[in-house]
Parts: sequence; structure tokens; C-alpha cells
Amino acid sequence: MAVQIAPSILNADFAHLADEVGRIAPAADWVHVDVMDGHFVPNLTLGLPVVERLAQASALPLDCHLMIEDPDRWAPGYAEAGAASVTFHVEAARAPVRLARDLRAAGARAGLALRPATAVDSVRDVLGEVDMLLLMSVEPGFGGQGFLDLVLPKVRRARELVTDLDVRIQVDGGVSSATIERCVDAGADVLVAGSAVYGADDPAEAVRALKAQGQAAADASWWGGAGS
Repeated sequence: MAVQIAPSILNADFAHLADEVGRIAPAADWVHVDVMDGHFVPNLTLGLPVVERLAQASALPLDCHLMIEDPDRWAPGYAEAGAASVTFHVEAARAPVRLARDLRAAGARAGLALRPATAVDSVRDVLGEVDMLLLMSVEPGFGGQGFLDLVLPKVRRARELVTDLDVRIQVDGGVSSATIERCVDAGADVLVAGSAVYGADDPAEAVRALKAQGQAAADASWWGGAGS
């Protein structure tokens, strides 16, 4: 399975977002957009109008991660605004199955996100309703945090649970050249990287390097190698 890299623009220059996306467009698979409302998480970032405009300007599909309260009400609007993928937190959703179906009906990929302390098995019965499971490897809210190794057993468990499903496993938080191999070896195939990409002199080259490193780990892994 091909490893995908979704750089997070949380670490980009918000005054020039279209240009910042252009810097990663030659190499990235997605552009990861962190939407925070100041309630579900303490930080406040961008919202629906910016996402709508970015969807029009971006050469890459938008992968929106909604760290917001009441996603049942607000998440479908992001799909309608042009996001190709919309991920909501299970801890905030009242009716996750219905919401996932609404997102798919609006033409977006539906993603389900878990905080570091939320058990993967708590959502095993709804995995068939989503296209991606996002496991946070930092506490959601701010970029630049250190990677939490405690998420790795969760990633492995998630990979076991989706063996017979068409569900991507995404890891977000502290992903860098020092952690990507552990993430992929555990079972992740979509990696969100922020400072590791936008902190580099050449963000596109940083994406290429991470993708090559991640793909090599996938090819040698228990789940993605030739003997899997």
C-alpha cells in the first residue's frame, strides 16, 4: 500500500496560504487543514470561509481535521465547501454513523479521529462506516508538540481491525524523520507532518524524503510487506 503524506498548514504562513500550499504541491498527496474552535480544543484557527476559498485555490485535495464541538451540525458544511476529506472527533459527535454517512453523501471521504486517551476498540463497530481513522499522537490543539509513543500500540490495533476494510490509518502529531518509521511499522499509511515540512528550507523535498522513508518502512512491515 502506498504511504501518503498530508502536510499540515497549521505550521504554514497564514497570510499566504495559497502560496504555502503551492510549496508542497509537487510532492504532497493532501493538504491537511486543522480547524479548531477554541472550545473542543483551547486553540482557535481558521474556519469554513477560509476552507472554502482554499479549496478553490489549492492544487491539492483538502484533508480537513475538525477539532470542534457539535461536528454533527458543522462538518457537512466543510464537505459542501469543497473539502475532499472531513474528519471529526468521536468524542464530540452525537451520532457518528449518521454524520459519516452525511459526509459521504456530500461527496467527501469521512474520517473519524481519536484523542490519545480514547481506545481504538471503542469505535470498532463503526469502522465500516468511515474511510479513515485518525489517531492523534499529541493532544489536539497546538502544533509542534512531542510525539507520544503510547499511540503506537493503538495504531497497531487499528491496523488489525481494518484488515478486511478499505480504511486508511492516519497519524497526526509529532511526525518527523525520527518518528515516521515507527508510525508506519505499527500500521499507519497516511502521515500528517507540520513543522517537519514547513520548518524545512524546501518543503516539497521534505515531503519526498518523508514519503520515501515511510514507504520503505511500509514495504518491510508486518502489514504492508510482501509477506503480509
